[in-house]
Amino acid sequence: MLIERPPWLYRAIFRGAIWRIPQSGKCVYLTFDDGPVPEVTPWVLDTLAAYGVKGTFFCVGDNVRKYPEIFDMITARGHTVGNHTYNHIKGTHFRSKNYVKNVDRAAELIHSNLFRPPHGHMRLPQLYRLRKKYRIIMWDVVTRDYSPHMTAHGVFRVVRKYTRNGSIIVFHDSLKALERIKTALPMAIEWLRDEGYRFGTL
Repeated sequence: MLIERPPWLYRAIFRGAIWRIPQSGKCVYLTFDDGPVPEVTPWVLDTLAAYGVKGTFFCVGDNVRKYPEIFDMITARGHTVGNHTYNHIKGTHFRSKNYVKNVDRAAELIHSNLFRPPHGHMRLPQLYRLRKKYRIIMWDVVTRDYSPHMTAHGVFRVVRKYTRNGSIIVFHDSLKALERIKTALPMAIEWLRDEGYRFGTL
């Protein structure tokens, strides 16, 4: 549970970040990290379109540079985009000045005020500086679809166990997740829909 749903203390440390957005009705937010990549992102877009669902894609700047046509596909289909740094770097490994510079470099391509730190890790000075310009979006449920130790059904069970009203749910449109997301994402969408959830964007 420490991975799938961040504990209260971790949320408290990153004040000003958004972890969950409860609504008057049952609502969830599907988000996708680390793309765009040609092997996964178009499939995710087609799957969401088949269910009439919109999501939020936190894009890596260098991937946007390499695959601008796929990035344009995301926005053309009415999805929201966010910044996931230029090189998918972990904030705890970088000086604040260099980390913020990397985020701003990605912003030149992504043009979004939404930011999610890769791995969910950054230093507090980085948070303080970034939240002046960006909405820091974390998550309420991380599916662990990236893990080779998970199965597709295990990913789905995470969604089923931890989702609640207002949950921001993280999937990955990345090669690491491909084997699991192709089964888990349709299962999750169908279950959420059957449970009466609507799908919001950030």
